[in-house]
Amino acid sequence: MEIQNAVAIVTGGASGLGAAAARHLVAHKGKVAILDLAREKGLALAEELGADNAIFVQTDVTSEGSVREAIEQATSRFGTIHVAVNCAGIKAAQKTLSRSGPHPLESFSKVIEVNLIGTFNVIRLAVEQMAGNQPNKQGERGVIINTASIAAFDGQVGQAAYSASKGGIVGMTLPIARDLAPYGIRVMTIAPGLFDTPLFDKLPRSAKEALGATIPFPPRLGHPSEFAMLARSIIENAMLNGETIRLDGAIRLQPK
Repeated sequence: MEIQNAVAIVTGGASGLGAAAARHLVAHKGKVAILDLAREKGLALAEELGADNAIFVQTDVTSEGSVREAIEQATSRFGTIHVAVNCAGIKAAQKTLSRSGPHPLESFSKVIEVNLIGTFNVIRLAVEQMAGNQPNKQGERGVIINTASIAAFDGQVGQAAYSASKGGIVGMTLPIARDLAPYGIRVMTIAPGLFDTPLFDKLPRSAKEALGATIPFPPRLGHPSEFAMLARSIIENAMLNGETIRLDGAIRLQPK
């Protein structure tokens, strides 16, 4: 699928990996609807990208009504949706059992709700729109790109909820790709490693460099632009379907 003139919705698009994806798509002549709860950042990014290229819609990915409204605004502004990039997510760090007691069920459920159920909610509603697109010469109507994490495979101490949510995204990639194949809609997942996103903003430079040094090669934190580059490759390469790609510099997380 060509990016030029393609319309994408990007959840979690106001910062981090999502913002990088939005910038990259617009830089390659695509149109973007930025979906995020962070209103100020989202509006600022939409203004940066230009009114002809981007809009911001404050969106709660766990809400059917909120996502439907976002899709309606995107299609009203740009005509349709060809691509959905799912970057919205939250983290949690709690052990299954600690001195304070068992892992709170509420916090576990919240991570699953946002990361896993939120991703599926966006997929199911976006593909309803995509299925009505005119297919291109290869029969493509749309592309879904999800964001998992290497924690789906190498979950560390305290990552039960986060790893479960990201493992669920990996696990549903292939069956959803098979579900949507008759419609010409591809589904892929990226599992990033350690990336220089707002998660690490509070860390001093020395701490970031120490984290980066644990990566075999390149020995640094990943750049969000590298995530965006892979998203672009997925969009453009029609044979990429039903798979999860680790984007991690060959790191394998230790227990702690």
